[in-house]
Amino acid sequence: MECLIGICGKDFVVMASDNLAAHSIIAIKHDAQKQFELGDKMIMAVSGDAGDMSNYAEYIQKNLKLYEMVHGYKLTPNAAANFARKVMAQSLRSRGPYMVNLLLAGVEDDGTPSLYFMDYLASMVKEKFAAHGYGSFFILSTLDRYYKEDMTKEEAVDLLKLCIREVQSRFIVNLNAFSVKIIDKEGITDVGNIPGSGTVHKDVPKEAIHPELIARA
Repeated sequence: MECLIGICGKDFVVMASDNLAAHSIIAIKHDAQKQFELGDKMIMAVSGDAGDMSNYAEYIQKNLKLYEMVHGYKLTPNAAANFARKVMAQSLRSRGPYMVNLLLAGVEDDGTPSLYFMDYLASMVKEKFAAHGYGSFFILSTLDRYYKEDMTKEEAVDLLKLCIREVQSRFIVNLNAFSVKIIDKEGITDVGNIPGSGTVHKDVPKEAIHPELIARA
């Protein structure tokens, strides 16, 4: 029931993930963070089983930091993506495979952006835009129609908002808000939450609620 979205621009990447943590048909919390910073200019957004998400993301996060401490330099987004894929492939051949899907985005020191799509079967591909979860059924056509390689950050965020509106209007599950971050050569910028327009739960932060719905909260 989750949704991850990534849009790669000419010198940046926009990443978004829904804030819903659910178990079966029960919404556990509405402020879950599914994006993990792997460095100053690299983020991994993960969806799937809650335990596997935390275990896998922290394993990748800590091992990249360990590599930096041992060797004295950081892995590039491409190298980090291949390491993440290797870990996924190894777990797939074990008794306890990770049941997670992910998007990994980063920017090189020279400003070159990259976005990698990976699933729980360790299939990986570099993309200009990507999405995971049921939301992808509704937004990939929108991304395919309106994506431009030379789009600005503002245009990318506007396209992201269009995708989120599509998910809100078409998807039967209510995803209240999406956490959005932008990665560029300057680092990671937290754009904040883009609120949805569905039913508001009492635990949803006020800043994540659409103004028209605050009276119902």
